[in-house]
Amino acid sequence: MPARRDLANAIRALSMDAVQQANSGHPGMPMGMADIAEVLWNDYLRHSPGNPDWPDRDRFVLSNGHGSMLLYSLLHLTGYDLPLNELKDFRQLHSKTPGHPEYGDTPGVETTTGPLGQGLANAVGMALAEKSLAAHFNRGDHEVVDHWTYVFAGDGCLMEGISHEACSLAGTLGLGKLVVFYDDNGISIDGDVAGWFTDDTPKRFAAYGWHVVPGVDGHDPEAVRVAIDVARADGRPSLICCRTMIGWGSPNKQGKEEAHGAALGDDEVALVRETIGWPHEAFVIPDEIYSGWDAGERGTAREADWNDRMAAYRKAHPELAAEFDRRLSGRLPDGWAEYCERLLAETAEKAESPATRKASQAALSGFAEVLPELMGGSADLTGSNNTRWKGATDITPADPDGGYVYYGVREFAMSAIINGIVLHGGWRPFGGTFLTFSDYARNAVRMAALMKIPSRFVYTHDSIGLGEDGPTHQSIEHLASLRLIPRLEVWRPCDAVETVAAWRRALEREDGPVALAFSRQGLPHQPRDVAQLANVARGGYTLVNSEGTPDVVLIATGSEVHLAVDAVEPLAGTGIRARVVSLPCAEVFDAQDAAWREAVLPRGVPRVAVEAGVTDWWRRYVGIDGGVVGIDTFGESAPAGEVMRHCGFTVEHVVEVAQAVAGRG
Repeated sequence: MPARRDLANAIRALSMDAVQQANSGHPGMPMGMADIAEVLWNDYLRHSPGNPDWPDRDRFVLSNGHGSMLLYSLLHLTGYDLPLNELKDFRQLHSKTPGHPEYGDTPGVETTTGPLGQGLANAVGMALAEKSLAAHFNRGDHEVVDHWTYVFAGDGCLMEGISHEACSLAGTLGLGKLVVFYDDNGISIDGDVAGWFTDDTPKRFAAYGWHVVPGVDGHDPEAVRVAIDVARADGRPSLICCRTMIGWGSPNKQGKEEAHGAALGDDEVALVRETIGWPHEAFVIPDEIYSGWDAGERGTAREADWNDRMAAYRKAHPELAAEFDRRLSGRLPDGWAEYCERLLAETAEKAESPATRKASQAALSGFAEVLPELMGGSADLTGSNNTRWKGATDITPADPDGGYVYYGVREFAMSAIINGIVLHGGWRPFGGTFLTFSDYARNAVRMAALMKIPSRFVYTHDSIGLGEDGPTHQSIEHLASLRLIPRLEVWRPCDAVETVAAWRRALEREDGPVALAFSRQGLPHQPRDVAQLANVARGGYTLVNSEGTPDVVLIATGSEVHLAVDAVEPLAGTGIRARVVSLPCAEVFDAQDAAWREAVLPRGVPRVAVEAGVTDWWRRYVGIDGGVVGIDTFGESAPAGEVMRHCGFTVEHVVEVAQAVAGRG
């Protein structure tokens, strides 16, 4: 068996060689954390390179994702489907080794990391998902959910505010199978962090309720091993503070910012080889080193042992096992489609006119009856977001077998934790806040879209209709801003019926996230025939039609749809035939075939958009000559009705703009 240091040096060599060949990357962190990684991956990490998706594997998250070559080296050396040529193509077009780890591109990468701190928050979500699943499914000696979540994080991750949000919650929830290795190398891009990061990190995490192992020599494998044993035995989330040397082994650049974000240079690479005793050419790994790293046989044996345990579990608890298999596979319950159709029809029959945030709560209560994997929460706005459904049970440290999380005022962490829960599997999570606070969480929403994962983000109080809280809380640009994120679907329903359809889509979608924007104020029910009920799912449809070819098309969303509907009759009185199109989700509508889009929005017919948000985004539908009843300034503090009238959201104004666009003004 090769010496530990030789195994670690393979990481260092591959990392510096790949960065050098690409002339781009971050060699310093992989070289500094190689010894820690060797101990963790060879002595503790339970994984199966032949099956990266084995459900009971330990999760490893590289939160300091700029050091991606550390992870790529580990995956290659331990036997994942990541051949050496992929490492040679580091940071090149279409390679499996992008500049930062990307979920779905590389086998063994659990989450996309790079925006610092988010990987750590994702890991909190993974640990929460594991703890809750274990509490729900494990029975006596049948422990089919029993794995750890390990994280590598650097100074940058801990400087980002999201680390405070996520780690504070992790301590409160007692996520004891979460272990974070803090790469305390004292260097960031600007140099010695002592000039801008002097936190007492161990005390900070102790204050969160974490177990802390301070002062570990990150280049002493035995010290690292002892620290891991102590952390795993404690029962609280653990932070292992590892003092390391960035760029370890580089005679002229170790311990300096020069090793952080640039290739070392050919001369320095040669010196590193001499210094660490690595005589092999670039990208050459001796067979004995490969043998020392190979985790294929161990992984297969561990997976086989778990399969045996699952077989015994299925025999002892067949119904639980069937439910476990369904949830881990991501399949919806039998009869799901029929249930959804019935719920939609019943909602339409009731013809109620609540705020869509209240309609959302009712829809959730309905879906929760057949969807035990629902996990919801709110960032300290449960009563306002209406995210806690009827019959929901709370997740607490003492009782993690629940479905509702009180996230506290942590919008960013909540969103990134939701991403982690989705990535773990077994749950369909969502989290709520006010739409205006989506700004706090935006990058986590973007990451969900980048990863093509079905995270769900609930945003209530979606416009100036919020009223008295005023412009600090009234959304103006947020809908348009969210709609600019590729792959994100933004649903803004106009009543309870569209709310059910929006939630169904959010729960069914598998290839990307969904944002749901709900009103604070009550919205009138819109009558629909059977065909229109079905058409809501197409994202845009004709809600009210005129006889013959329309003279103008009114396109509206959410709380403004009723204004467009109420404008039809007065427009008819002036000889203008108006069609009303409800557009609850532009992204879904745009994905329909051309024939449907043309049928709903016929060419050559003038258009007016009506939405309480910025106007520019709507030019894609109404054109330069069309009209937009919107708002391009901030709101006012006053009762909702007064603010709406003050800002021009009245039937009279819609009629006026429609007349002008139709050439009758």
